Amino acid sequence: MTITRHHVGERFALAVDTGQLVFTNGQVADAPKGADTKDQTAQVLHQIDRLLEEAGTDKRRIVNATIWLADLKDLPQMNAAWDAWLDRQSVPARACVGAQLANPDWKVEIAVVATK
Repeated sequence: MTITRHHVGERFALAVDTGQLVFTNGQVADAPKGADTKDQTAQVLHQIDRLLEEAGTDKRRIVNATIWLADLKDLPQMNAAWDAWLDRQSVPARACVGAQLANPDWKVEIAVVATK
């Protein structure tokens, strides 16, 4: 099996492609300052779209998503962006939990697994 790592940094890659599955790391907003949870979620989903496209797949092939929210009261805002982005014919399994994120400006973090 060939494993391709995309955008490799010191500690992690933004995505790992096994040839059959693509795993993204937890994506966070590029511009979190002043952005509400809905806006940050839209930023994150755009990043996920780009990573999946680079790996030769797309959001319709996502089989699993894990979402971390800094405050669970923001779930409706996150869901508003998620619902606008989601392909209703291809909904993945999904978990959403509250968590203390590494940067206090981040409101949401999302990681996905997609098939090719």
